[in-house]
Amino acid sequence: MRNPRVVVIGGGSGLSVVLKGLKHFPMDLTAIVSVADSGGSSGILKKEFNIPAPGDLRNVMIALSNVEPLIEEVFQYRFSEDSSIGAHPLGNLLITAMTEITGDVQIALRRLRKLFNINGKILPATLEKIELIAEKTTGGFVFGESDIPVLGEKIKRVFYDGEVNSPKENIKAVEEADLIIFSIGSLYTSIIPNLLLDNMREALRASKAQRIYVCNAVGQMGETENYSVADHVESINNHVGFDMIDKVIVNSVEIPKEIIERYSEEGSTLVQLDNHRLKKMRVKVIKSPLIRIDSQKRIRHLSHKLAAIIYSQIENISSFYDE
Repeated sequence: MRNPRVVVIGGGSGLSVVLKGLKHFPMDLTAIVSVADSGGSSGILKKEFNIPAPGDLRNVMIALSNVEPLIEEVFQYRFSEDSSIGAHPLGNLLITAMTEITGDVQIALRRLRKLFNINGKILPATLEKIELIAEKTTGGFVFGESDIPVLGEKIKRVFYDGEVNSPKENIKAVEEADLIIFSIGSLYTSIIPNLLLDNMREALRASKAQRIYVCNAVGQMGETENYSVADHVESINNHVGFDMIDKVIVNSVEIPKEIIERYSEEGSTLVQLDNHRLKKMRVKVIKSPLIRIDSQKRIRHLSHKLAAIIYSQIENISSFYDE
């Protein structure tokens, strides 16, 4: 008897939303986290200490902690920009310090998990020094994750300069997974960067687990403006070179007109569900009420509802708990 093994791949705040809910379910949870960030504190520490960008790793540690509010307060604390530390979040500095002490970011994350009572494994997508590159539909190229999204500029593809691989522990997690989830988040700067790693792409192709994509409810400015659900899935499949996505989870809640108009003024549109194209792509659609409107009139995914839907997709779930 064992818990089902669930691997969640992504980055940014979207990955944290998914993990906050999943940590409450009986499963062996592994988060594979994008480290392509090149801006802000993460970019500075990445360059100065030659480590994977710590920002998304920090957010995942917060999401998976059993004492989440306290850890969030500590890890997200930023020093003054005028200080010698220069406005770095404390969590970024802790990850950097532990990596310096151990000489290995994987060991550093394991020790911090134990220290802060954090559920699940946290694995950086790669240990190599990387820079994400985007080719725009106009033919131009942009270097560095933080500079890629530009309102009105469409992305043709993203890639790395040269071969980049994933650690053996990541590959093993994918090979043993009962379910693989690609989280909500920025398509070209948080999700796809994890899938460009040569050995990871092959592991995903060989996997017998279901591969499920949780699609954004709203298009990402500078990345997926006017994208449909099928456009998201098609871009993922094109980047990995095969039809990888088996199912897609989408929100079914009707969004108020005034919220739609507000997002439209900012350059964002709702992601439209195009069932016909998805059916032709042999992608099953799972619709569920997954969002709320917060006090700032922003669309937010509901972590626990999303987690429940994901958990329900584990095949032969009763077999894991038979005595």
